[in-house]
Parts: sequence; C-alpha cells; structure tokens
Amino acid sequence: MKVTVVGSGVMGHGIAELAAIAGNQVWMNDVSIEILNQALEKIKWSLSKLKESGSLREDLQNILSRINLEVDQAKALKDADFVIEAVKEDLELKRKIFSNAERYASPNAVLATNTSSLPVSEIADGVRNKSRLVGIHFFNPPVLMPLVEIIKGVDTSEETVRSAINFARSLDKETIIVKDIPGFFVNRVLLRIMEGACYILERGKASVEEIDSSAIEDLGFPMGVFILADYTGLDIGYSVWKAVSSRGFKMFQCSSMERLVNQGKLGVKSGSGYYSYPAPGKFIRPNLPKTTKKLGLYLIAPAVNEIANLLSENVINKEDAEKGCVLGLGLPKGVLTYADELGIDLIVNALEEMKSNTNMDHFEPSDVLKTMLRENELGKKTGKGFFNYGTEERTFTTITIRVDPPIGWIILNRPSRYNAINSVMIKEISKGLDDLEENEKVRVVVLTGQGKTFSAGADVVEFNSLTPMKAMLASKKFHEVFMKIQFLTKPVIAAINGLALGGGLELALACDIRIASSTAEVGQPEINLGLIPGGGATQRLSRITGGRGLEIILTGRRINADEALQFGIVDKVVKPESLEDEVKKLAENVAEKSPLALASAKLAYRIGQETNIWAGTSYESSLFGLLFSTKDFEEGVRAFVERRKPKFKGE
Repeated sequence: MKVTVVGSGVMGHGIAELAAIAGNQVWMNDVSIEILNQALEKIKWSLSKLKESGSLREDLQNILSRINLEVDQAKALKDADFVIEAVKEDLELKRKIFSNAERYASPNAVLATNTSSLPVSEIADGVRNKSRLVGIHFFNPPVLMPLVEIIKGVDTSEETVRSAINFARSLDKETIIVKDIPGFFVNRVLLRIMEGACYILERGKASVEEIDSSAIEDLGFPMGVFILADYTGLDIGYSVWKAVSSRGFKMFQCSSMERLVNQGKLGVKSGSGYYSYPAPGKFIRPNLPKTTKKLGLYLIAPAVNEIANLLSENVINKEDAEKGCVLGLGLPKGVLTYADELGIDLIVNALEEMKSNTNMDHFEPSDVLKTMLRENELGKKTGKGFFNYGTEERTFTTITIRVDPPIGWIILNRPSRYNAINSVMIKEISKGLDDLEENEKVRVVVLTGQGKTFSAGADVVEFNSLTPMKAMLASKKFHEVFMKIQFLTKPVIAAINGLALGGGLELALACDIRIASSTAEVGQPEINLGLIPGGGATQRLSRITGGRGLEIILTGRRINADEALQFGIVDKVVKPESLEDEVKKLAENVAEKSPLALASAKLAYRIGQETNIWAGTSYESSLFGLLFSTKDFEEGVRAFVERRKPKFKGE
C-alpha cells in the first residue's frame, strides 16, 4: 500500500525506513529536497548497518527503490492508504497536515499522528471525519525500538484502531493500546520516575550520582535516571513535561532540569547537562560511585501510583502497562512487578511521605493501592499484589531466594559487580541451600544471576586482604559450599545467563545440570593472575570434559556457549529470551518425579563418580532395594497400571 510520512526528521525517516522494509511504497514529505536527501542518506546508513548485522535479507536497492521524496505535500498525500505525521509538536501545524490529508489521501486512509505529548483528540479538530485519526507513537530510534503505542482518541473508531495495530505489527512491532490522555502511557510513567528522582535530589536526600547509582544497583535500571535524561535531551524532556502539565498533569517541579535548559545545558547534545561530556554529541557513560543508599522506592513509587490510577480509569490494562515499561522504557521488568517485589505497603508509605513533605495532592495513594493495602495484597510477600503469586521471596545482602513451587531459586544479586562471589555471598548461598533443602514445597533448586551475568568469578577486591593462609581458607569455604551443591538431596540446575568465569563457572560446575544462554561465555581466567582455580575447577572440569578442560585452565581463555556445549561443560544451549522458560520446563519435569528417587539417583551417581564401579554398584543396589519400601514406589506402580500420571509425596 502507499504510505505517506510527513516529516523526515529522526522519527519520520525512521518510520519511512520501517514502512519500506515491510514492502510498502513510501512517500516521504518535507519542506525542502535538501532535508529529504539528508534523511535518505541516514536511511541508507541505517539499512547498511541492518544488512551487516544479518537482520535484513532483501537487497538494499530494492528497499530504497520503494522510497519516494516529495516536497509538494499534496502530491505526497495523493491516494495514500496510510498517512503518518511526524513533524514537531506544533498543534496547528499538525491540524493543517491532517486537513490536507483528508483532502488528498484515499477516502479510507488511516490518518495517524506520531505525537508524543499532544492529545490525539485535539489534533483531530483539524479533520471532519475524526474517526479516521489515531495516535501511533513510535519510540526513538523507530527501527530498533520494539514498541508502538496506539492511542485511541475520543472519536477514533475501532476499525481505525485495528488498522493501526495491524500496520504496526506488519513492521514487526509490539503494540499497547492507550486511551487519549496527555503524555499517553510511556511518557507519563517516565515523567513519574523522573519526578521521583527530582524529589530525592531537591529534598537533599541524595546527589545526582547517588540517585543514578541506586537506580542501577537497587532497581537494575540499564541507565541512571539523570544519565538517561541527558542522553535523550533535557530540552525534549522539559518540553514534554510542559506540554502535559499545561493539560492538567500535576508533577513535582523539577527545577534543576528547568535551570539547566535555561542555561543551554541540554545534556549530551550540548556537551553538558546533569553530567559533563567530552564534546557536544559525544556520550561517555559517567563513572558512578557505589552507594549504600536504597532510593529505588522513591524512584518507583510515583510511577506505581500513576499506573494504578490509569488502571482504575481503564486507560490501559495491566498486561499492556507491563509491556510498555519493558519495551518502551527498556526497564528489566514492569513497574507493577517492581511494586509487588518492593511491597505495596512500602510504596504507600513512600507516597504518603512525599505528599507530607511537598503538600502536593497528586502524591496521595490511589484508591487501588489503598484497597490492596487494606486487603493485605502487598505483593510477593503475601502471595498477591497486582499479580497473583504462589511465591515467597527473601532478599539478602548478595542473593535473593525465591520459592516458586516446585522450584526454589537462588539468584546471585550483585549485578553492579557482575555478581562477583565474595565471602558474604558464599555464606548466604550456603544458608539458602539449607533452607531450600528443608522446604517441602521445593523439589528442584535453580541457581542463576541477576541481570545479564551469571557470575564473573570471585570478587578480586577481597584478594588484597588475603594472606596465603587466609587464601587457602577462603578456597576451602568455596569447596564446602560447592560440595554441598554437588551432594544436595535435591537436583540443582545452573541457568547460565551470561558470563560464568572463574568461581562463577566453578559454582555452575558443581550443579547437576547446566543450561546456558547462547550469549553466555565461560572460562577459568585465574592463570592470567598467576593463580590456579580455587573452587574445584581442576577437579570437576577433568571429570566433566574427560581431560579437555585442562586447555581452558592453562590458557585462561573464554569460550562461547556452543564450544562449552561441545566440551560438555554445559548440557544445553538456548536463546537468551528462552532461558528461563527452558529451565522452568526442565525443573518442572524433574519435580514431577519421586523426591526420594531423585535424591537416591543423584547420590548414587555422585558417589559413582568418586569411587570404583564395585563400590558404586553396591551402593546403587542398596538404594534400589530401599526405594521398594516407599509409598512413592507403590504410587508409581499403581499409576503405571492405571495409566495415569503418578502423584509422588516424598514418602
């Protein structure tokens, strides 16, 4: 179909590129041919990068041949089937474009605005048939960002909404549907997170650096809040804030941002903002100090309150809200999931504190949150919050223990330190193993890392305080915990989600089954420090790889997941996005078996690895006979005869 994109800036040419890749005839319109040619050059560059990465199969010239440049707006719009406006946030300009579109485009054409802040219904005042106009909000850069917000104006028809969804999906985008409110969904949530950061800063609770450090360490954000503001442009954030505020959106005034914008300090683009950069347009991630301040609650609470209000007003549903946070904002999890993990009671307390300190009524906890508090729906700790959980979760200093029957999770939780294993973590893993072994709800234990790393190894910072004797004792502590894993009475699976180096790989080697993400890398780099592995790799690698592991130890090199599979170091390699599902699937399959049989099978196998075949088979025979006395064996035989799935109780 013919797709016309009016405006060829960053958003406009990105949308035009997507539409052309999808096979449409695209007409790109702007005020001069020079501007259009510049946009086309950027499209060519982008397409070449996509081709290099292997994500584009079609010939570049074929795609480019479908893009037409046109200064005359009437010609560009003539007989268009889908019109997308992507010009600056000027209400009258947008209305004029859609008035022309209604006049020249196909009578059944969808008229879509890419506005990020102006209400769709206000823009629709520029057309006679308002049912045809819809918001289709792409994120920057459109080619890479996976989400599109579909905004339903007051008069937008359901047919138009469906057409917009189908168009976005034809571009291989995920969609969320939002009612027409200022800022829509993603920007409102981002503004609330920024509001929390500004509140902390301007109430003197923490510095810019401490806030950003806490956002990354405490919440796992990929980027600090103020770093992100600098990166996207303080002027852009400020203009969105002003646009939605003028339409009734109440927000704690971020005077620091206003001051910086007035000084021309716009972030990366100008060379300085909340941080300083080497030159205008040159971004280098600022070095952040480690902070002990836990500020995540204040950063996230206003966003939770905002979404709770939007849910009560049927602006968006919970599933789309979570999708918008992850795909639109790039958060590791949805804001509602954060709320459930932090605790609804703590969210409410933070909001009430913020209201008391500012006298701003919009911090008043929503009726949704008050009801949840009253009914003890506090999140994961009570089993129900915004979502239902059969889970229990406890967070320690360096790990998180989650019981999600029949699986018990030990999650290494030092993402800012690449989940490096220190003495505290060793103690906490040991305690976690004891607790999960005694927990009758848990049949299988899974070990994994928070964030994008399993574990980069032992924390080298602690090496500075070790004498030779202390180093030997530290190694012994590692061995004790890893042996506990190896001989735990419940199967232990390592979900290797990223780097597993040194002590991190040794931790995984002690597990019974290892499943790795295809992006994982493993290795024993101790030789590069003039050391040898101290957590059992010299012993377990030889048993697992049949001797091939020595090369890994001697060279200290990293190997990728596929090579690790060939070596036998991992048992299976899966796509990164499938890792958790694959591990759960395997764990649930194993958990269906008799706990007594699982413990016996694992013990016989492990003892057999450490002794001769005569002793091993004798031990196996003893356990085999012992299991004949169990109720699980009786249930297994009965279920086999009755042709049903057995229900083992571990008795």
